[in-house]
Amino acid sequence: MNQHTPSFVSHIDSYVYHALQGITGRMVAVQTVRGTVTGLLKSVLPDHIVVESGGAPFFIRTQQIIWVIPRG
Repeated sequence: MNQHTPSFVSHIDSYVYHALQGITGRMVAVQTVRGTVTGLLKSVLPDHIVVESGGAPFFIRTQQIIWVIPRG
């Protein structure tokens, strides 16, 4: 029996990762390939960020981010 183990591959943009870590806890506008999400930047991980908008968490893959604007 041949078993395959799934693997996860992600490219990390270290500049974006470190820049976003510096604004964690602030309000942001995040432009993605699907549109803009505005809310509180709750957490930053190497492959995604979490933005709380309207009481709901939005999990955004770092590779899908076009730009981020800190607000306030």
